[in-house]
Amino acid sequence: MSKSPKRTPRSASSPSRSDRDRPEWVEGYHFDAAAADRPCQFVETLCRVPSRDGGPAEPMRLIEWQRERVIRPLFGWKREDGRLRYRRGCVFVPKKNGKSFLMAAVAQYLLCGHAPISDVYLAAVDRLQAREIYRVVAKFVSASPQLSKLLEVIDSKSLIRNRDHGNVLRCLSADAYRNEGLNGSVIIDEIHAHKSDQLISALTYATRATPNGLILAISTAGDNRNSVGYQWWSDAELVSVDPRSNPSFLGVIYAADPEDPRGFGDPAVWREANPSMGVTFQEDEFAADYQDALTNPVKMGRFIRYGLNVWTERDNRWFHGDEFTRCRADPPEPLEGRPCWVGLDLADHDDLTAAVFLFRSADGSFDAELLAWVPEESMIEREKKQGIPYSSWLRDGWLRVTEGSRIDQERIYADIQEVLEGHECRGVFGDPWHLDWIATKLQSDGVDVHKVRQTIGYLTGPSKTLEDLVKTQRLRYRSPIMSWCANNVCIWTDPNGSIRPDKAKSSEKVDAIFALINAIAGASTDAEPEGGEFTLYPL
Repeated sequence: MSKSPKRTPRSASSPSRSDRDRPEWVEGYHFDAAAADRPCQFVETLCRVPSRDGGPAEPMRLIEWQRERVIRPLFGWKREDGRLRYRRGCVFVPKKNGKSFLMAAVAQYLLCGHAPISDVYLAAVDRLQAREIYRVVAKFVSASPQLSKLLEVIDSKSLIRNRDHGNVLRCLSADAYRNEGLNGSVIIDEIHAHKSDQLISALTYATRATPNGLILAISTAGDNRNSVGYQWWSDAELVSVDPRSNPSFLGVIYAADPEDPRGFGDPAVWREANPSMGVTFQEDEFAADYQDALTNPVKMGRFIRYGLNVWTERDNRWFHGDEFTRCRADPPEPLEGRPCWVGLDLADHDDLTAAVFLFRSADGSFDAELLAWVPEESMIEREKKQGIPYSSWLRDGWLRVTEGSRIDQERIYADIQEVLEGHECRGVFGDPWHLDWIATKLQSDGVDVHKVRQTIGYLTGPSKTLEDLVKTQRLRYRSPIMSWCANNVCIWTDPNGSIRPDKAKSSEKVDAIFALINAIAGASTDAEPEGGEFTLYPL
């Protein structure tokens, strides 16, 4: 059974002058310099950084901010009875500043150098991320000759065991957590990504009985101010101003100030927000990232969040300002008789339905002609409640209305056929949802119809092509409904940089954009002879 920490004889009511000089000072606590140095000595003596090119591992060297702002305060500040002052800590720092190194260093110390010896938990938002952070720590342990003798890496169970004491390091994820008895300390990876505080709260309360148990979150800023991550950010901001507001919580934030008059493009702002600049990455690399971000609002949002650690609003709109509107123009040459690809996005009974006829010019630019339909009853109701200018679009010829409360597929089929009579149709491409009836009708007329799976794997190619066409203004369109849908559409990006428009997150109807992407997919493909599906190729 672990022993309780010994009582420190020194009175915390009589702090030294050096204690008072520290920014974390609060009356009733004292700073133990020897205890603060112990984890630093452990890390720089025993821990090793794995080589990326297969060479020998290098001794880990703590960066000044990691040493002085995080590790020494966490383990140096004590209560009157000798226990750690801090029960919780949170470090918010931009990416590329050595977050993984810091996490691995603290984890190894907690596992075999921190008293009393107890278990360590790595908490992640999902199983995949939990596995990734385990691999980080396991690589650091394996790189150290001394620690690899003391600690057993059990890769099959994603577990690291202290051979002498039997305590373990294990991963927990929000999507797999079960309320079991826990005893130890916790490191939370990317707390901003946790949608619920269920796992965080459970860990906080479950480890409360552990003497000197510590919960440390290391994260970048997020985009959801209703999240548990933002609650911890707010706590960190509060104690940064006044440590007395929550003496048992250590908050460390490195971030740009959105209201700083110098702006996000000032190198001085970059350096202040990135304490590891010049060590883990160079300023010229950061400057190149900033220049690249200037070309695209989506990229700039990521740069501000990940590079400067600024919380962004949950506005994931794909196109901002007049970026898409600048592409609105008449075709430079007549479209009659030219080949075209047709993209469909069919409504679920009472919504907007869109068909885009896409024409490619010899210079690689495109003209997109939109047909849009809406049921009459739905149009009246939505114009009244949401103020959408359906009547104006109808009057100006941009919108077609079908009778009743449900979309009329017979009318849509007839209108599409009328347009196709004047063109060479290279194929119709649409979401498989609701496509079967109209596909059968068109195929009976000799039109090739292909299904476009609405998954990120199928939509990334044409979505990125659309981004490029808009950016270079090689897309032209005329319909104001296309502009409206483009202003509504939000984008979803996965960790690999793949993208697709996101109907669920979009503020209003986006059907015209989905129909446009389906048409671009058609123009970018060679149809397979069977199965009605295709393989993407770049334009």
